[in-house]
Amino acid sequence: MAAVRRWSEGMSSDNVKGLVLALSSSLFIGASFIVKKKGLKKAGASGIRAGSGGYSYLLEPLWWVGMITMVVGEIANFAAYAFAPAILVTPLGALSIIISAALAHIILREKLHTFGILGCVLCVVGSTAIVLHAPPERQIESVTEVWDLATEPGFLFYALLVLTAVFILIFHFVPQYGQSHIMVYIGVCSLVGSISVMSVKALGIALKLTFSGMNQLVYPQTWAFTLVVVTCVVTQMNYLNKALDAFNTAVVSPIYYVMFTTLTILASVIMFKDWDRQNPTQIITEMCGFVTILSGTFLLHKTKDMVDGTSLTSMSMRQLKHEEEDGFDESIPLKRQDSLRIIP
Repeated sequence: MAAVRRWSEGMSSDNVKGLVLALSSSLFIGASFIVKKKGLKKAGASGIRAGSGGYSYLLEPLWWVGMITMVVGEIANFAAYAFAPAILVTPLGALSIIISAALAHIILREKLHTFGILGCVLCVVGSTAIVLHAPPERQIESVTEVWDLATEPGFLFYALLVLTAVFILIFHFVPQYGQSHIMVYIGVCSLVGSISVMSVKALGIALKLTFSGMNQLVYPQTWAFTLVVVTCVVTQMNYLNKALDAFNTAVVSPIYYVMFTTLTILASVIMFKDWDRQNPTQIITEMCGFVTILSGTFLLHKTKDMVDGTSLTSMSMRQLKHEEEDGFDESIPLKRQDSLRIIP
């Protein structure tokens, strides 16, 4: 109760805005999977399925509703980084899994194992712990301040390590081990992703200040961050697609979530010095909340093809056959992966 009282009294207005935007993003994106799936099914019933090379879903209004819903969620996610620290926004991406799982159970009549429900509860508990103890957003008056933070020795050293690791992975390990070791592709995505989120946050701050009357588009730093965002996102999409093509989705999703979120929090702590404004108790509680979310995510993915008391081998095979015909995975995806979402 004391934590709740401190949160309600001391949480900054920017953090509240960022929290609302992050939760809205999870709601829209989680729901979009279900709406698009319904649209694909409806289109497939009267035309050639997407998995068979058909594009009849482009004429299905329900599919477009799902796509628009996803775009709205992505915009909300982008905006959330302009108001709240990454250590608050990024882990909340796991909540879209809960929304997708719940809606799939209600609308698509998909079974949710008891341990899957436990996974959802763990995600909620972990997210609550992070929200209650998240650091206040750093007050920034110009994009040049963000540039100064990005060019400090600590973050420059981190960025140099990331670039070195990425080049080694791409030019040495990808040709030899990309198709056989899942960590190669996911490593590239996660490392580049931690830099892209910092640049997205910088760009979001610049746009927020511009809309409030302080034009940041005149600064070259704004366009430099924009270039970094585009470069990083293109790189991530490329190697995330390679990972999804080479490995099982159920394996890629949780591993990518863990690496991506961990490195993003690390980058934020180094660049924006989030933990400098917190005491050890708050930091430890945030880490415990993050680990709780990770546990819930893995549990939900591990049990997504199970129902109480049975293995569902035959049912999974029938479902797989139907999915291949449908051209769309009915299992509940992790937000960043199935929407090709690069920024958590």
